[in-house]
Amino acid sequence: MSREDHRGMKKIAITMGDPAGVGPEIIVRALAHPGVHEVCIPVVIGDRRVLQDALDLSGSRLRLYPVQAPREAAGDTGRLNMIDLSEDRSFEKNRATAEGGRACVKYIRKAVDLALAHEVDAVVTAPITKEALKMAGMHWPGHTEMIAELTSTQDYAMMLSGGPLRVVLTTIHTSIRSVPGLISRESVLRTILLAKRACDMMGIREPKIAVAGLNPHAGEAGMFGDEEQTAIIPAIEAAQGEGIPCTGPYPPDTLFHKAYHGGIDIVVCMYHDQGLIPLKMIAFDTGVNTTIGLPVIRTSPDHGTAYDIAWKGTANPSSLIEAIAFATRLRI
Repeated sequence: MSREDHRGMKKIAITMGDPAGVGPEIIVRALAHPGVHEVCIPVVIGDRRVLQDALDLSGSRLRLYPVQAPREAAGDTGRLNMIDLSEDRSFEKNRATAEGGRACVKYIRKAVDLALAHEVDAVVTAPITKEALKMAGMHWPGHTEMIAELTSTQDYAMMLSGGPLRVVLTTIHTSIRSVPGLISRESVLRTILLAKRACDMMGIREPKIAVAGLNPHAGEAGMFGDEEQTAIIPAIEAAQGEGIPCTGPYPPDTLFHKAYHGGIDIVVCMYHDQGLIPLKMIAFDTGVNTTIGLPVIRTSPDHGTAYDIAWKGTANPSSLIEAIAFATRLRI
């Protein structure tokens, strides 16, 4: 169910992210961009004092407009709608802290609750760090796993989009040593099915889904590893049996060249860096992370908290602007 207003504008919850990082700054810079207000009504969930600091830093003419619920938010290029979850404390800047980690989780919980209650159409999350979460005693390694648990989602995947590339990952935050043991017929098939779901969300009716191999040359018929024969090919065949238009496995070093030139809608990758390195090479400042499989729409900029450049007035909001726009185009 859409929360669109009378002009057909969707309401998007934006979590402030780590108060110590670039999240507050890129939010106020993004919301000063008139194009954002042409596609949605943003509602920031965070700390009023931190956001005011970010507004002062950027010299923005936006004014904070606290609301109790998204229904009170209105589309106006001069105002920053926000749900204030501040407490009587200040945050250290430019480094991970337990206080910052706890605040991040509070903002995300609120946004997810609003999305599940259909009070907002999507959630866009500003950056957090695993370090701050760990310091706060949280067990999640990142947004993806946290929101999956908060929404009771079992099957989910990370999709990254940038320029002409879209990649969905079979394994996410794990060591390279662990990856081969996590590649199975079941895990690859699940990711292929989620890739098809991603294409449905984007309105791609006849998708071209390509599956990357794990090993060099996609294993070269077993010479460089057998995961292609034992797991990846059986998964592709099973997906094809369910009517999913997918092919592979392909050697990654040639597959991404074809995808870059528009021959593929989405690439199913076996591990994090296999997909992220080519994508960030071409779209470092504009990449978008989307969690596929959730009962809510969630996107985020494809970069971290950048403590080293935070609160210096130089953070680039381009990826967040793209994440907001992308969220408005998705359907579940």
